[in-house]
Amino acid sequence: MKAVFDPAHIRHDPRFFLVRGQLRESTEQPERANRLLKGLDQAAIPVTPPRDFGTAPIEAVHSGRYLEFLKTAHQLWQELPDPSEEVISNIHPLQNAAQYPESIIGRAGWHMADTACPIGKHTWEAACGSANTALTATQLVLEGQHMSYALCRPPGHHAYADMAGGFCFLNNAAIAAQYARATYARVAILDVDVHHGNGTQGIFYERDDVLTVSIHADPQNFYPFYWGHANEKGAGVGTGFNRNIALPMLSGDEVFLEAIEEAKQTVLEFNPGILIIALGLDASETDPLRGLSVTTEGFNKIGKSIAEFGLPTVFVQEGGYLSDILSANLAAVLTGAQAVGN
Repeated sequence: MKAVFDPAHIRHDPRFFLVRGQLRESTEQPERANRLLKGLDQAAIPVTPPRDFGTAPIEAVHSGRYLEFLKTAHQLWQELPDPSEEVISNIHPLQNAAQYPESIIGRAGWHMADTACPIGKHTWEAACGSANTALTATQLVLEGQHMSYALCRPPGHHAYADMAGGFCFLNNAAIAAQYARATYARVAILDVDVHHGNGTQGIFYERDDVLTVSIHADPQNFYPFYWGHANEKGAGVGTGFNRNIALPMLSGDEVFLEAIEEAKQTVLEFNPGILIIALGLDASETDPLRGLSVTTEGFNKIGKSIAEFGLPTVFVQEGGYLSDILSANLAAVLTGAQAVGN
């Protein structure tokens, strides 16, 4: 296995984060990558820089209007009278409006689902680097490597085709899957982040060539709240090609591993040429966002279970926030996968 990482991520350092109406330091900090790199070192996985794939693979997933917004938002925001350092919307119409606004304030609301995705001076640069990281890891597998790992920061699975949210701007897993479609007729995405991959679901919801399966904490009382329920199965030709497996809050290893087995049956019946794993480590028992209670040993078993799918696999980093065992959890997943898959 090889890993891919772009150090340009460090310049994206979001500050604004609301927790139950109170301002807190964001949990999506640059230090996350340092601890994940330590985990790669523990697993003896070599790290390579990303290649530049240009804009075409990103444009294949995200709308041009949205990409222009991400590219220019911070500069236009700074031209406002007395602006904040980061772009943070105070209006969220969720696009239930007839007219696309001219104002950067209005556009921020149009393209940002929540306040957990503030845009700083270097966010666009970091997001593009993150997408190239996922694309490079995918290309490694397309070139014959059985498994690869993309250390993506910022993460991506809450980003829709034209909307940021939940720390995410460009949907790295979706970009990787769409890129792989040029080689394979069918691609599967399995999301094991503690939060539902709502952006990924939205991007592929009406398609039958990309299967999306998400295992996550029950969204009845957990972010993203509005999506991730069992009755969301796709639409149109995509009906039956989206599956959500919601787990009881704070459930642990056994429940998660049972869900992996359910997902395995769904994925193998779909018969994809490649498997993209949206790898969240925030299901950890020590993660500050506390949705599930998976142990380090449990993550090792998750890695083994995923490798037992027997498919060429790309691990794309999603969540997993600062704790003393974040490094160990990543090492556990990847060493488990390598023990079976190599």
